Amino acid sequence: MADFAHRLQALRHEFHQNPELGFQEEWTKARIARHLRDLGIETHEGVGVVGVLRAGNSHKAIGIRADFDALPITELNEFVHRSRNEGVMHACGHDGHTTMLLGAAELLAKSPDFDGTVVLLFQPNEEHGLGAQAMIDEGVLQNFPIDEVYGLHNLPGEPVGRISTREGVICFSESLFEITIKGQGGHASMPQAGRETMTPAAELVLALQTIVSRKLPPSSGAVVSVTEFITDGQRNVLPGHTLLKGEVRAASPEHRKQVEIHLRQIAEGIGVSHGVNVSVEFRTEFIEAINDANAASHVIEAAKAMGLEHDGARPSMTFSEDFANFAAQVPGCFLLIGNGTEGAHAKPLHAADYDFNDELLETGARFWAELAKQRLPKGK
Repeated sequence: MADFAHRLQALRHEFHQNPELGFQEEWTKARIARHLRDLGIETHEGVGVVGVLRAGNSHKAIGIRADFDALPITELNEFVHRSRNEGVMHACGHDGHTTMLLGAAELLAKSPDFDGTVVLLFQPNEEHGLGAQAMIDEGVLQNFPIDEVYGLHNLPGEPVGRISTREGVICFSESLFEITIKGQGGHASMPQAGRETMTPAAELVLALQTIVSRKLPPSSGAVVSVTEFITDGQRNVLPGHTLLKGEVRAASPEHRKQVEIHLRQIAEGIGVSHGVNVSVEFRTEFIEAINDANAASHVIEAAKAMGLEHDGARPSMTFSEDFANFAAQVPGCFLLIGNGTEGAHAKPLHAADYDFNDELLETGARFWAELAKQRLPKGK
């Protein structure tokens, strides 16, 4: 099947050369839809693109999701298929995810050896955690009902094609916070004359670290990070306004809520002690991705059937995944698939010199096809 692998590679390179940011992926959506229609697959365009494959008489349906947005990164790679859109890059491998699902669509369309319905969910804007919910809000799960849903992400640094997943929490949530501190600025030589906000803000940065170390169980795995410290101070001018921005990662809704409670308490207390006004905004962008135990076992069964290296009890990933919104609606499983251990294939996700591994394309396509046939077996 060298021709199949070559066609997948050419398609992936085409996506890689034409990256688009979240909710701006018009070319990408049109290219996906055209490819599905060329395969004779029922295709629907909306917020994302949906392909529907039916065979046999079973009413059972499964969904398989791929994401297709890119990142605002200037690519450093110099190969022929590097990004043609300056400042935009497929630095997370969504070009590969989409190509693998299109490859599976071809395999299933040409050999519909299954009984039921396979719904191919091509999703925009995963990077900001907005695409899955936008498709859900549009009615994708009502218009195309599914009993199970599956999704994957490539994982640099692991052997090509190695499948790993787990039951329960597979990806952490991501919550963003902004803490605004307002006081009275003044002259740097006379801090007692005002209520400057630099000191309480600095105290707050350190105090927030006690949430994880002193307020949550050691096994929680939660992370609280202040990422921006912005003031209106200047040389010999003490700031009267300071803004702290940051994020929280959590492995459970309970710990996420506890972090928010403690963050607000600490901010309020420090504000009172310094005589400044403190306000907190806390919003969750990504919920925790939680795998159904049965769905996770089906993924491992498909990996075994293909003879792929596999691990059904991998540690949770601290990054977040928009797939969580689909898995919150129907039983689902999110899995990781190894991208390789050398060169650009082992570079971190979101690195400007990362690249998706073309050797993985056919493996991923055949994995999805195998999973679909196992979950929708003929004669049962």
